[in-house]
Amino acid sequence: MGTRTHDGRDAGHGDGHGQGDDGQGSDRTAGATGQPAPEGATAPARVLDRLRHGTDPLAGAARRAVRVTLAVCVGFYVFRYALDRPVGATYALFSAVSVAALAHIPGTGRQRAAVMARLLPMACALVTIGTFLAVRTWSAVAGTLVIGFCLAFIAAAGPRPAGASPGLQLLYILPCFPPYAPDTLGERLTGTVVGVVLVVLAEAYVLPDPAVPGYRERAAAAVRTAARCAGALRAAPHVLPPDVVRQALAAGEAVRPSRVPEAERPAGPELRERALAHTGLAVRTLLARLRALPAPGPGSPPGPGGPALLGAVEDSARETAALLVPPDGPAPAPEDAAAVALGTARARAAAVQPPAPADRMRHAALIEIADAALVLGRAARIAVRGRGAVPDSDEGRFWYATTSSPRLWWIRLAGHAGPRSVHFQNAVRISLALAVARTVAGLDTLPHGFWAMLAVLSLTRTTAVQTRATVRTALIGTLVGAVAAGIVLALAAGATLPCAILMPPLMLAAFCIGPVRGVGWTQALFTLVVAAAFAQLAPATWQLAEVRFLDVLIGSVIGITCGLLAWPKGAHDELGRSVARMLRSAAEEVAAVTRAVTAAGAPPPAAEAGKDVQHALLLAETAYAQFQGEAQRPPGPSPDWQSALMAGHHVLWGARRVLDAAAGPQPDEAAGHRVRAYGAWVAEGFARAAARFDVPKGGHRGAPAAAGGGGRSGGGPQPSDAARDAPPLFFTATAWLDSLTTDLGRMAAAHAVEDRSNPLGRRSG
Repeated sequence: MGTRTHDGRDAGHGDGHGQGDDGQGSDRTAGATGQPAPEGATAPARVLDRLRHGTDPLAGAARRAVRVTLAVCVGFYVFRYALDRPVGATYALFSAVSVAALAHIPGTGRQRAAVMARLLPMACALVTIGTFLAVRTWSAVAGTLVIGFCLAFIAAAGPRPAGASPGLQLLYILPCFPPYAPDTLGERLTGTVVGVVLVVLAEAYVLPDPAVPGYRERAAAAVRTAARCAGALRAAPHVLPPDVVRQALAAGEAVRPSRVPEAERPAGPELRERALAHTGLAVRTLLARLRALPAPGPGSPPGPGGPALLGAVEDSARETAALLVPPDGPAPAPEDAAAVALGTARARAAAVQPPAPADRMRHAALIEIADAALVLGRAARIAVRGRGAVPDSDEGRFWYATTSSPRLWWIRLAGHAGPRSVHFQNAVRISLALAVARTVAGLDTLPHGFWAMLAVLSLTRTTAVQTRATVRTALIGTLVGAVAAGIVLALAAGATLPCAILMPPLMLAAFCIGPVRGVGWTQALFTLVVAAAFAQLAPATWQLAEVRFLDVLIGSVIGITCGLLAWPKGAHDELGRSVARMLRSAAEEVAAVTRAVTAAGAPPPAAEAGKDVQHALLLAETAYAQFQGEAQRPPGPSPDWQSALMAGHHVLWGARRVLDAAAGPQPDEAAGHRVRAYGAWVAEGFARAAARFDVPKGGHRGAPAAAGGGGRSGGGPQPSDAARDAPPLFFTATAWLDSLTTDLGRMAAAHAVEDRSNPLGRRSG
């Protein structure tokens, strides 16, 4: 689902990395903590208090289990016994289970309720389509293939659509099986609506979850830290104290997407979510630039306009923080006075050139800080005010502000429409597996064949290794559950009352224990639940449990087979290929920009910079996000993926800044030659790093080779750059190339560790 790069462009919804972010520090902002029960409270009171306020996984699973069980049982029993509508009871049960249990929508109960309410029209449409496509096996299979792909591919739109996808799949799967009964469509839709509405009400009002800080709150806290850093840099000795540096590192980590709960990540394609993601990346950039600001030389003043510019940055940051999270009391008028003052101060500082060449590098860094603060303020205003805050300039950086919502959705989905996207791969894999399962169920008239498709849906993972491990545990759990269900059905001897009594506690246990203890427990307990439910819908014997195990076994075999045939390693190899493509695009971008800004004639517009890098970064970050959730890990050190992704962001940010600076005075021939040589050296380093990350088809990652910059003499960083008598463009370009050299050093250090651990050259991942 996806954040954008530093300038707001799509970068997937993986772990974004801002300019200068070195991956250090950690600030895992915790959610709301529970309120302990008073001393002397009884055991039931302590249990209830933990259920209401606990933030541990068991407490969260217990709250959800209570809500799901309440919604399912109310709908099922009303339709089955009060109204004598078994079809309505079936759809009330499975619609509630699909959106509340099979779907994994992130967030608190009320956040999930809002998502589920918006899914209701789609749920009804899927039930209708499935009902009519059940007329023939081939039509049901074709529908499964197309709808299965679309519902799985929508995961590219962010964590919430990705979480809702499995539940929506089930709402098509259930009606696409025989009997073909379009005359029952009204009852099916009634049961679906009632089931979903009951879940929405339960999620919203029953045992509400503790609140957690939203992304705007996290971003506002980071912006306030940036304001403190700017204030500290105004005073002598004009460097950040160690404790403030630690605070800046922690603040930057707190808004890193991987440190933020899925429900709070601004990962969707809509305007405000893109702008909020842009805000988070911009504040991390600002913090990194404040940390990296060089101190004045010994005995030198802080530079012309330096304290005033930092003061304007501090005021603008405080204004932005108040915009994101208004303070108590009446909100100030949206005059943006501090942002206007910062723009004026930035223009005034840019018009002044320090007389001493040694001070010009610091002066260029101060201009970079002001630019980052201006971008931060503009992104935050769009995130809060929407299209009413579209900036008058910088359209390229904030292109999404003037783009319609349908177009934003199209851009997001089109960016993943290809076999190099892990979202596309996952959608192909699951849709093929579901279509095969539906074909087998239709040709062999498999009893309760939708259980086989449900097994495919719930047990197939993104790698063949994970699928095999999951299936093994699931089959053991299903077998245990089937034996227990057979005993229960045999003892019930066709009576529905025992099953009606057992279903609520079994369901409560399944949805409470299963998410905490794993897929084996889930399958065992859910087998008991479905046996108890189906025994109330039609006469059932112990053989129903046998059919359940057979269906799960068939679905598991299909899932394993399709997992082996369609990208069996998941994101494991695709991540290496995506990062290599991104680094090669970055190498070309660095070389092209440094040539363009030192050549005669006008350079290309800054808005056109890095389009190839941005798309490659989109795919690489998405692959990295999936890779982090995959259990498949070869032994030994792994590549430093974060440093590579961070370098991609640095290339994008710096290319735009250097092209913007090219509007000023041009460097002389010697300085221009130095920028071109340095850029070629860095570009060659990126190309070598790409060869290290790449994974040829059927092979392993590149064998050990030199990493870092290229080998051209005079091309690398030189201490004399800081003292060169040159215009601001030279210092802007060399500062950018210096930061990229640091990125190359990080990647080279990780490669060296791998080489020592893998002397034969077989790379881990």
